[in-house]
Amino acid sequence: MEPDAAPELETEPEVPGRPARGGPVAMALGVLKTARPRQWVKNVLVFAAPFFVLAKTDDVAGVLLDAVIAFVAFSLVASSVYLINDAIDVEADRAHPTKRRRPIAAGIVPVKVAYVAAVVFFAAGIGVGFLASGLLVIVLAVYEAVQLAYCFGLKHQPVVDLAIVGSGFLMRSIAGGVAANIALSQWFLLVTAFGSLFMVAGKRYAEVMLFERTGAKIRSSLKKYSASYLRFVWAISSAILIMSYCLWAFELRNTAGGSVWPVISMIPFVVAVLRYAVDVDGGNAGEPEEIALRDRVLQVLGALWIGTLVISFYL
Repeated sequence: MEPDAAPELETEPEVPGRPARGGPVAMALGVLKTARPRQWVKNVLVFAAPFFVLAKTDDVAGVLLDAVIAFVAFSLVASSVYLINDAIDVEADRAHPTKRRRPIAAGIVPVKVAYVAAVVFFAAGIGVGFLASGLLVIVLAVYEAVQLAYCFGLKHQPVVDLAIVGSGFLMRSIAGGVAANIALSQWFLLVTAFGSLFMVAGKRYAEVMLFERTGAKIRSSLKKYSASYLRFVWAISSAILIMSYCLWAFELRNTAGGSVWPVISMIPFVVAVLRYAVDVDGGNAGEPEEIALRDRVLQVLGALWIGTLVISFYL
């Protein structure tokens, strides 16, 4: 889980013993900003597993409802982690030129309020999760535990931090499956796992390259990585990702009634991975969502890939 900088707030750091600046309304808005609602887009991964079964189930509404519940529950639980992360890093953020404007570091949201809000978000997420499945609640609890371990120290451990950040995306995919009681393919899990690791390693590589080129300040854990090691990680990840997807595509061909479209989907998928690797190799993969929004060719390849899967299962 990678906390993103909140919108800039022209406020001064909180002084111990002084009430939060701006009053209750500003505090509530600060809690909301720290909850990172724009990051909830990551949770669309919960719809990945349901996508492949909607065409074969008689309970479309039920599957979609369970997926929506998983999306809401995961969003709430993830927000609780963002709140705790910023509360833990408050002193370091106050010394940072831009992070000092985050609501907690700026004194808009007191640290104690952040912790209370985190508990509320987590409890709400667990409560929503129970509406779908007890297994979903277990996934949410494991996600929270792993991410808290990351916040409280594992983010400073090389390799472990890569695995934990990548596992967040994997758990989102698993959450959608368990919420709707869908059997998850081993290839689906491998594609999600190594796709996540590929993007995380690429992001770290971009940050290291930026440091080497400009001397820009980077997180302390990155100083333990070399650019060549991160290239090694994302190269292996991309190779396993492509291999796993190709094997999964042949499995999908059988489940799609022998349609050739799942096999055809390998073409835009592989080309898209290689296209994304160009950005990684150039040290421009700092934010995957920015690459997706900026690279028109990558957008076309993504649309073609999704189109082949839609044809496979729904046409």
